[in-house]
Amino acid sequence: MKISIVNYTNTLPFRWALHNSDFIKQIDLQEDIPSICAQKLLYQQVDVALVPVALLPKLNNYFIITNYCIGAVNLVDSVKLYSQVPITEIETILLDYQSKTSVTLVKVLCNELWKVKLNFKNANVGFEEDIANKTAAVIIGDRTFGLKNKYNFEYDLAKEWYNLTGLPFVFAAWVANKKLNTNFIEEFNSVLKYGVDNIDKAVNELNKDYDKDFILDYLKNKISYKLDENKILGLNLFLNKIKELNLV
Repeated sequence: MKISIVNYTNTLPFRWALHNSDFIKQIDLQEDIPSICAQKLLYQQVDVALVPVALLPKLNNYFIITNYCIGAVNLVDSVKLYSQVPITEIETILLDYQSKTSVTLVKVLCNELWKVKLNFKNANVGFEEDIANKTAAVIIGDRTFGLKNKYNFEYDLAKEWYNLTGLPFVFAAWVANKKLNTNFIEEFNSVLKYGVDNIDKAVNELNKDYDKDFILDYLKNKISYKLDENKILGLNLFLNKIKELNLV
């Protein structure tokens, strides 16, 4: 069974649990950026992927197979719009090439929350250096960690979504492109649960020279992993909005 998982810090509990379980022996685990996870599932190069939810309308068939996701109840702190001017003065937004959901979310927010019409431009590697004057950018994942106070304005997109809807936001969910064996799903769920329940262990075993207190706070207080009823409501609302705005 081929599985693609995002290789950002926010998936550490999942990756740690998978690599420390016997379950790993029955899967081919591939670590990718979100846009590649989406591409692999879309073109049936993998059976399961942790995919940006904006991909879902493009799939002929899809099955959300676990009780876990990458979500946020309010602040997520790693999906942001950075700018040197306030939102009302921005003319162009550069869209992170690693993302699908986040760049779609910023378009929803521009239309429904901020009520601004802007130019959107797909970005390439190194686009972070192009934030200047009236050009802003959406940046996601670990690359946001060192950007605090670098730019005059930063808008946390999960918080802005909460301001708009009062609901949490789901960035990515575990999705299969076909029906899977119930036993496989139950075992997969069990491994993911073990990771989420043991975040401290996962962080303590990090080999890299991270600020472990920062990572713990991020994983425990910013990322919300349980795909609960409110997150499903938020997810369905987002999918409805992107269809209404023809952003699929």
